[in-house]
Amino acid sequence: MAKRDRWIEPPASALRAGEGFSFDGFDAGATPGFDGEEKHAVKVMRRRGEDLADLQERLFADGRTGGHRSVLLVLQGMDTAGKGGIVRHVLGMVDPQGVTSRGFGRPTAEELEHHFLWRIERALPRAGRIGVFDRSHYEDVLVARVHDLVPRAEWEGRYDEINAWEARRVEEGTTIVKCALIVSLDEQLDRIEGRLARPDKHWKYDPADLDERAHWAEYRDAYEAIFRRTSTDGAPWHVIPANHKWYARLAITELLTSALESLDLTWPPASFDVDAEKERVAALRRASPDGRAITADGPAPPRP
Repeated sequence: MAKRDRWIEPPASALRAGEGFSFDGFDAGATPGFDGEEKHAVKVMRRRGEDLADLQERLFADGRTGGHRSVLLVLQGMDTAGKGGIVRHVLGMVDPQGVTSRGFGRPTAEELEHHFLWRIERALPRAGRIGVFDRSHYEDVLVARVHDLVPRAEWEGRYDEINAWEARRVEEGTTIVKCALIVSLDEQLDRIEGRLARPDKHWKYDPADLDERAHWAEYRDAYEAIFRRTSTDGAPWHVIPANHKWYARLAITELLTSALESLDLTWPPASFDVDAEKERVAALRRASPDGRAITADGPAPPRP
């Protein structure tokens, strides 16, 4: 990676979690792999955002012309970790018609009647799209585990089910980018307090967020189990220190852009004779009155 990027290590490796992952010594205020400050990140993100937009359009074009590939961005994290900001600031750099976003909260009565992956399957992005999950199937080994919503034997079996399900999706052509946004408890409290201080943010405040903080030790164990047991070669986990919103957004921009680059997308070939169509356009120009081009609004104004 070019030195001017200020990435001294690609985030795909700097942030990757594995079997030995532990929160011991984890610094939510760190910026792993990036040798720069926010002002540098703004420049890098702007440039990589242009790459991301181009690649997303290629993916969309590929899907519109018979391609089967798609990308799924999975976002996990505590409330206030910045998942919504990722959707706005990262996915906001691409054409919205090529993006689908879905949030997963408490299952509905209908969803509870089905297998836990049923609602996830129905929300997968179509070919040519980038799908974003704000929370995901991992809620069923996080919240379900922490709050004893199902027996231990049931949620224990879900790790292998998730791995097998994700492997099938990858084989079918979906590239999965899994990102966990981790903020410190102090930073989370600051963000919660900030919401209470602003009337325009009250709608985002949920009193239950404070209750969930009391279970952070249990969530910590649950997250560690997820990273150790479901970070696979086909769908690895990336654990992102998120106290600095600019870093989290930059890291995910790079992860998503790199994932699209790995698809080696090209523009689909024309399904028509390009030279013949150029000749038809030229003929229309030659046949137009007074040598004026014909537009949807009629002949163009006379030339001076």
